[in-house]
Amino acid sequence: MSFKAYFAAAALSAAGLVAATASHAQTVWTMASGYPESSFFTKNLREFIKEVETKSSGKLKIDLRPHDSLIKLDAIKRAVQSGQVQIGDIRMGVYGNEAAMYNLDNIPGVVPTFDKSYKLMEFQKPFYDKLFGKNGMRVIAYVAWPGQGFFTKEPVTSLADLKGQKLRIYSKQTQIMGEKLGMESLILPFAEVPQAFATGMIQALWTSAQSGTDVQVWDYVKNFTYTGTMHNKNAIIVNERAMRALDPELQKIVMDAGAAATDRGWQMAKEASAEREQVLRDHGVTIAQAPKDVLDKIDEIGKEMVQDWLKDANAEERAVYEQYQAALK
Repeated sequence: MSFKAYFAAAALSAAGLVAATASHAQTVWTMASGYPESSFFTKNLREFIKEVETKSSGKLKIDLRPHDSLIKLDAIKRAVQSGQVQIGDIRMGVYGNEAAMYNLDNIPGVVPTFDKSYKLMEFQKPFYDKLFGKNGMRVIAYVAWPGQGFFTKEPVTSLADLKGQKLRIYSKQTQIMGEKLGMESLILPFAEVPQAFATGMIQALWTSAQSGTDVQVWDYVKNFTYTGTMHNKNAIIVNERAMRALDPELQKIVMDAGAAATDRGWQMAKEASAEREQVLRDHGVTIAQAPKDVLDKIDEIGKEMVQDWLKDANAEERAVYEQYQAALK
């Protein structure tokens, strides 16, 4: 073999080694979410992923599996903890049986606005850092839900109009609220809502305008009675072992993208609330503010639930609530 041929072969071999090394250096994470592409939550996740992949120059790729396509929403936290997936988007109120803190912003009246929801998050963050850290996970972003209300077939003109209706809710706290309003409350995964309406399992839905459009609620009901009431949160969580396997630069990119997802997500939630209400109107859904007796009853229920929550909460959890209340004064 000539020197020229030898060096050409050597160069080709080296190039192949470099390419193989680069390919090997790329890390791929799988991300699970329970929401469709139309949801602002999913759009925010897409932006998060884009930032991570761009700033890491493709060294970290995230494969998003939305709308319960890989793992159902309620099981995502466990999947991240076990390492089945490296990262996921969870609805925090789903896990109220594990710690009282998960239930706090699911209580009516505790966070009735976006600003109060953000304020509570600031006090909850150290608690959640510790809680998730103990279980091998890390929270890297929080995003609030828009204000919520009742989707019903008929207009809600008084408290009496709610009594006896079969209501889909999503947490123990919203179940208690529904029952105290005289409704039959049923916890169902988000993805099962259309079938539940179609089969008569539910007659009404408690959620935001965002979720109402995601399930095309106008196929089943034509009224949305807005109460505000709560702006509870989702969170992006990461498996701690997967995070620590990244080099420090990549870890920082993920954390920075998470912080950006929090700020962007809060703004997207505000915009989605108005935008999605218009989508509902365009599809023939009538939107109205809840009548006074409904709001008064929800407020009364919320105060009772706070007292029950304080009895169940541990000292650390009660301290978070007290700090939050003090900051509101």
